[in-house]
Amino acid sequence: MKKANKNLWAATCAERIETQPHTGDTSVDLAIIGGGFTGCSAALSAARQGASVIVLEARTIGHGGSGRNVGLVNAGLWLPPDQVIAQMGQEAGERLNTALAAGPGRVFDLIDRFDIQCEPVRNGTLHCAHSAPGLADLQNRYSQQQARQAPVQILDIKSAAQAIGSNKFHGALKDHRAGTVQPLGYAMGLARAAQQAGARLHEHSPADAIFHDGDWRIETPLGKVTARNLLIATNAYHQDFNGLKTDPIVPVHFFQLATRPLPEPLGAEILPNNEGCWDTGLIMTSFRKDQAGRFILGAMGQPDRLGIHRAWAQRALARLFPQLAGQSFAHFWSGRIGMTQDHVPKIRRIGPNALAVFGYSGRGISPGTVFGESCARALLTQNEAALPIAPINAYSERLTGAKGQFYETGARIIHFLGHRTQ
Repeated sequence: MKKANKNLWAATCAERIETQPHTGDTSVDLAIIGGGFTGCSAALSAARQGASVIVLEARTIGHGGSGRNVGLVNAGLWLPPDQVIAQMGQEAGERLNTALAAGPGRVFDLIDRFDIQCEPVRNGTLHCAHSAPGLADLQNRYSQQQARQAPVQILDIKSAAQAIGSNKFHGALKDHRAGTVQPLGYAMGLARAAQQAGARLHEHSPADAIFHDGDWRIETPLGKVTARNLLIATNAYHQDFNGLKTDPIVPVHFFQLATRPLPEPLGAEILPNNEGCWDTGLIMTSFRKDQAGRFILGAMGQPDRLGIHRAWAQRALARLFPQLAGQSFAHFWSGRIGMTQDHVPKIRRIGPNALAVFGYSGRGISPGTVFGESCARALLTQNEAALPIAPINAYSERLTGAKGQFYETGARIIHFLGHRTQ
């Protein structure tokens, strides 16, 4: 098991950058804490605007959720658009829906413009109905998206079986705006493009302390940074800073396993058009293939010593795709999702000329790109009007640890029972 416990994306990332830990004293227009999708897209946007930019990453670029992501480039949130409006109000809800509907287009535009080597495939995604009620939910989502003239379609049980390579689903909702990427490759490619545009990137450079005394002062282990503007983009992998209070989010874990490249013609039978997929289950399951033809299966949960999630995955693979029974997993990795109570991301003002972004609730690629770019523009221009969501001055959420444990316990129970009965 230890041999297989490794991140596929780290093993296959084609993008590379060279950085050094931050040292000395540095003054910049914008300091960014966190080198994931949000931080790197913000750095690229700011550098292209001519600003001086520094990115401080405690570990390595994409170390957190950006390098452990499923790799689905989706339009919108987990919530259907009408629910977003019901929670936020008509104007604010449509503002966010519209911004995120354009997210995949922005991601793939950046990939093309900067030749990011991240295995991009824009053949849509499939939201798969695991049950009859799940199909009813997808039909409701389809109606809402149709009303917004989104390029989506409902696949009946036969069409879904042909598209997926499995007859275990009741149908699917296909979103033609969406696609897949190698997520760590995308994050690293954004970082490389930002670096080429003039941004300074420093890995292994945690922010030990952050405070404001007219400008923002950031202390790293080997140096200091002075910045007129500050963006915190650490989300679920946040580390406490001495002097700067952080925001509460619910930590939810998600694991993935990948086979070796599937032999032909077997590989061609599964997802022949290479869509990325997830289902309508309460404890969500995702699946897709990578460029080499590996089959990747994921679900909520944190790898455990009893192997409950891994055992479930082996059984689920054989149940959903009987033709893959006996295929072993060569990679097994996990990451954390930063979830908010209402499943809507937040932008918080944390002081003068400073914002923090958090709570993508499992959708980091498109929203992270959109939020990062817009936050960089808002800070540098001192104009928040173009942000996809209005910033807030404070955020509170109770019992976040207990809520995270609730999700983990639910995942283990469902996966244990599924492992025993499937």
